[in-house]
Amino acid sequence: MSDLEGRAALITGAASGIGLATAKALAARGARIMVSDINIDAAAAAVDQLKAAGGEADAVRCDIGSEDEIQAAVAKTVECFGKLDIMHNNAALLSPDVLMSDVDVLSMDADIWDRVMQVNVRGTMLGCKHAVAAMLKSGSGAIINTSSMYGMNAFNRMPAYSVSKAAINMLTQHVATAYGRQNIRCNAIAPALIKTAASEAVIPKPLTQLHDDAAALPFSGTAEDMANVVVFLASDESRYITGEVLRVDGGTTSHLATYSDARRFFGD
Repeated sequence: MSDLEGRAALITGAASGIGLATAKALAARGARIMVSDINIDAAAAAVDQLKAAGGEADAVRCDIGSEDEIQAAVAKTVECFGKLDIMHNNAALLSPDVLMSDVDVLSMDADIWDRVMQVNVRGTMLGCKHAVAAMLKSGSGAIINTSSMYGMNAFNRMPAYSVSKAAINMLTQHVATAYGRQNIRCNAIAPALIKTAASEAVIPKPLTQLHDDAAALPFSGTAEDMANVVVFLASDESRYITGEVLRVDGGTTSHLATYSDARRFFGD
């Protein structure tokens, strides 16, 4: 029997991309899944996929910009499954209009900055807040936040997104430190640019190719690769890991900035 058999998981932004891949991976290990997403129709469709594969799942609409909706999503998870064991704070503000406006601090509209912080940082904090409250009642839990390599190293675009992800890294360490003695772990994954329907809709292909060229590994990461790490961090296999931000980026942030050019120079 899997160590995740019967555990209750709430995933935000679970109707697509990394969130959906994580829902499928956790369900395959026996976890019961609450699919939360701002798009309730897409969330319901994800539940149908999970049930068709033999999993137990339900859906709830959740805009992580709203504390009421986050609290309601946690409450529904506990109501349906009796507890909350796993919280994956995965949702983020990735709408094309915001990404196209998040260029540099000189042109930054303060309202765009505030929207990104409201959703990404405040929303993730609220997800931790209400997850911890539920986990304290059952005596344990695992929280996994989705950060980004942009929160680990500076990029020449997307300052609001990058700073929001850097804040999530510190939030992860704080929650791990504050609640570790109550047997609640908190970790984060920092993916590279992962090709999903959402990313491919707004990011030019030449730019994704530059990211691929910067990776130390000869292949692109997938949503399933990210999900596998989330499952590990949710499981007892990682029971002595907390406060970590794992770079799941194919080695993109592991080397000097000259890596790609030097690889071509030496003919590698």
